[in-house]
Amino acid sequence: MSLFWEEDDRAAEAPPASGWVDLAFAVRCRMLPVDHALALSEAVRAVLPWLGGTPGEGVHTIHGAESGNGWQRPEDPDTGLIYLSRRARLILRLPRERVAEARTLTGARLEVLGQILEVGEARERELAPLPTIFSRYVLCEPGEEDDEPRFLARVAEELRAMGVPVRKALCGRAHPLRTPQGRRLARSLMLADLDPADSLRVQERGVGAGRVMGCGLFLPHKGIRPVRQAAAREGP
Repeated sequence: MSLFWEEDDRAAEAPPASGWVDLAFAVRCRMLPVDHALALSEAVRAVLPWLGGTPGEGVHTIHGAESGNGWQRPEDPDTGLIYLSRRARLILRLPRERVAEARTLTGARLEVLGQILEVGEARERELAPLPTIFSRYVLCEPGEEDDEPRFLARVAEELRAMGVPVRKALCGRAHPLRTPQGRRLARSLMLADLDPADSLRVQERGVGAGRVMGCGLFLPHKGIRPVRQAAAREGP
């Protein structure tokens, strides 16, 4: 009996290591306004003024259990509130060499739009090189607010500039966010079919502006189907 057997070297390769991590702090806080990204960023940077000095560093927005994967949220950004469970975390995206400095945030009491957020101990989370990743908020540029194809084309161009080919992308509808320049619109964005190295590259660098207030930061997702289902519930 003859047999020809050639191993797939790509499958045997170990996933690439990242020089970046998510530092997740336990928090005590009953609720936060829906549109808390800017205020949370300013409160964190009052304790860690260096945060955001390195491109890619950022502060993830905090989401309650009812917000699921970030595609659903209360409609009114000015009066809507999200209620936080004990599992809620304040998460910073950082280079590994910044982790020790960032841990000094433990014990801080942050005032975020009238709510007090007490910061507890932190754990490091490795970035996972999964093929599907998503960002809850990617800031729209002028002219993209009502033009999803234009938004996706700009994102694809930015990704290609960092050497990442775009195979599948899905964006959600635009939501208003407070920014230092005033109200701007942001869309949720999912990318799929990424190679492990490309997945990590996008998570390390992000897309668009506003990383320090959670915009353009990507999280790994286990698959495309739940995101598509959420987008369908969200509507056009």
